[in-house]
Amino acid sequence: MSPEKESNGLENDTFAIHGNFCELENDGEGSDLSEEDDKNKLSYCVTDVPAWYLCIILGIQHLLTAFGGIIAIPLILSQGLCLQHDGLTQGHLISTIFFVSGMCTLLQVTFGIRLPIVQGGTFAFLAPSMAMLSMPEWTCPAWTQNASLVNTTSPEYIDVWQSRMRELQGSIMVGSLFQVLVGFSGLIGFFMRFIGPLTIAPTISLIGLSLYDSAGMSAGNHWGISTMTTALIILFSQYLRHIPVPFPTYNKTKKLHTSRIYIFQLLPVLLGITLSWLICYIFTITNVLPSEPEQYGYLARTDLKGDVIGQTPWFRFPYPGQWGLPTVSLAGVVGILAGVLSSMIESVGDYHACARLSGAPPPPKHAINRGIGIEGIGCLLAGAWGTGNGTTSYSENVGALGITKVGSRMVIVAGGVLMIIMGLFCKIGAIFTTIPTPVIGGMFLVMFGVISAAGVSNLQYADMNSSRNVFIFGFSMFSGLVIPNWIFKNPDAIATGVVELDQLLQVLLTTSMFIGGFFGVFLDNTIPGTLRERGIIDWNKIPLDDSSNTLESSEVYNLPFGISSCLSSFSWVRYVPFLPPNPPSSQDEAKVDSLATKQQPVKPELIRSVAL
Repeated sequence: MSPEKESNGLENDTFAIHGNFCELENDGEGSDLSEEDDKNKLSYCVTDVPAWYLCIILGIQHLLTAFGGIIAIPLILSQGLCLQHDGLTQGHLISTIFFVSGMCTLLQVTFGIRLPIVQGGTFAFLAPSMAMLSMPEWTCPAWTQNASLVNTTSPEYIDVWQSRMRELQGSIMVGSLFQVLVGFSGLIGFFMRFIGPLTIAPTISLIGLSLYDSAGMSAGNHWGISTMTTALIILFSQYLRHIPVPFPTYNKTKKLHTSRIYIFQLLPVLLGITLSWLICYIFTITNVLPSEPEQYGYLARTDLKGDVIGQTPWFRFPYPGQWGLPTVSLAGVVGILAGVLSSMIESVGDYHACARLSGAPPPPKHAINRGIGIEGIGCLLAGAWGTGNGTTSYSENVGALGITKVGSRMVIVAGGVLMIIMGLFCKIGAIFTTIPTPVIGGMFLVMFGVISAAGVSNLQYADMNSSRNVFIFGFSMFSGLVIPNWIFKNPDAIATGVVELDQLLQVLLTTSMFIGGFFGVFLDNTIPGTLRERGIIDWNKIPLDDSSNTLESSEVYNLPFGISSCLSSFSWVRYVPFLPPNPPSSQDEAKVDSLATKQQPVKPELIRSVAL
């Protein structure tokens, strides 16, 4: 097998007819490419446009890569929203989050950072959301936990879950305005000065660790099924990821032939869930699983929500305010801000990794500012539409760029359009609500563990032989677990006499990622330590400046539809932090043939990805 086939997971002759190879720089070792250099070839750079059918096929792949995270978020939120036994509404939530993710992806690729990066729901918002919904006034009534007592069409039940959703919507919408301000005002560079690995590591790690109860409750409904799901995902993602599977393909040169695709490396979570789901279906129709609700393992059956698919309409257009007029509380807004800040920092890292993997120059300051601002607008839209969550850049899809070697942003545009289509056809979302909870629990065991490990991996930039750094990380992590746990067990301990202040402290002190991030940033910036010891030097390898304002950079990051050219004649443009500065003087006579020849070799260690 040729090196190209080994690195791409797709035979490269599929791309050779319709696109050009973008070669990454060879570090001055000469023009001859070695076998290792062949692995760094790009089939399509960021500005290239593949054939329409390739855009659709590769867009579907990016959609499937994002499936796990997008579907998991509504299913987790349904517990706090009292929707465990309402599959129809869960399907509507899944359709809504697909629709909004598609819109935000198109906005980001067209007007934002303009890199091939997918937008979708974020786990960073889950911890503060669940903390807010666990407050005494939002605790689910006991009767909503009993499926036999829930009438999903009754006004009382509808008000129970919609009032909670409206509170989440308002908090997310107001919190997103902070991200819009930080992005479009250029404040992101200011914030990055105070945030390093010792802040990010506990913040991201505690996102996964704080959700252990949701994973345990779902998996505990049938430990055999959940263990099987976990084992399958581990098998596919770790043991079989380097084994190609032959698939029949067709092109004009070779006609009908077989291509080897690394399917286990591309879709381990989806394959694991689908296979476990199928086995649960077989166990259901053969009555291996118990049919009595009080028996252990009943929740592993696939026919519990069998009527949902039939009841769900084929087409439904999600719209802003579909659950009612959003409400706002100070406690919810401040809690969401912790998730917003974490999401912004992670996205900046994703931008740099995505640029390297798509054959683009490092993103200049104006593009990063615009990308963060558009993400804020995406969170605003997610809140208005009622997903119960925000949006962020997906690290999983950044990793997929390195696998496929296709960095074209038109592929992501195709993926965004497909997500919108999926959001409009509700039966697709309804199908996923029939996944048994033990299968979801098995996926959570892997996914939340990987998120926690991804946070810890940021410590590679700091000197962990330093007792200072060990203390900061250890104290931040342990405090992020201990304080929320104590507040949950003693909800009446906070009594300042001011109801609003009590609610604010309740949400903040029960949000693990806020506690860990607060102690991390405070201790890291107050305890003496060198920049190298703190990991700041390695963390900020690429400065947030406009040093990459080159012809190639303008072709990638300038605004589309000639907007940048129209604005270039105005002198005030240079003072707007999210607009590209005046183009280089030689732009009118220079022509850029390829972007990738200007790039540095891809460094996989820079990709802070939680992909399996």
